[in-house]
This record gives sequence, C-alpha cells and structure tokens, in this order.
Amino acid sequence: METKDLIQLETVTQQVELVKGEFTPSEAAHVISSLINEKINFHKLQRLQIWEGDHGCKTNRLDGRIDELENEKEIATQFIKSIRGLGKNLKIKGTLEISLAE
Repeated sequence: METKDLIQLETVTQQVELVKGEFTPSEAAHVISSLINEKINFHKLQRLQIWEGDHGCKTNRLDGRIDELENEKEIATQFIKSIRGLGKNLKIKGTLEISLAE
C-alpha cells in the first residue's frame, strides 16, 4: 500500500444513522433503553471474557463505563417521564460516526 493510500484512509469517516424519527414517550423509552442495554451487555461480556482469562484482573475501566451507561439510562428515563404528562412526542436522532483510531 502506498503512502498516498494510507493518508486517504486516515481521513475516511463513515456515519450511520442509527435512529431518526418521532416517537411516543413509551416508544422513546423502549428505543433508548434497548440501545443502552445492548451497550451495557457488550461491556459486561468483555468484562467476563477478561475475568475468565485472569480471575485476578482489574476491570475498572469497563466497570466505570457500565456505571456511566447505567447513569445515562436513568437520566434518559427521568427525562422521558417528565415529558410523558405533556402529551408530546419526542424526536430522537442518533448518528454513529466511525473513523480510524489514532
């Protein structure tokens, strides 16, 4: 691969529109909870795989990320509950940006 090709690869970014639309509070709660739960489960599986390889390992980084996601899920849940009584729908837009790690 030529240097020119490597430089082009470094600037490539892909965006995936994961969620876009208007949702009832119940639908929004389900969508957001499902997405966050999936990510939490991903980290829990990573943590389990690491632990299976070394029962004495430290998983502080994964534990911290799981805690952050649990907290974000609670914040979202409380926000949606506060909207529920207004009789309004919610717009959700979630775009993933994928690029090469530095």
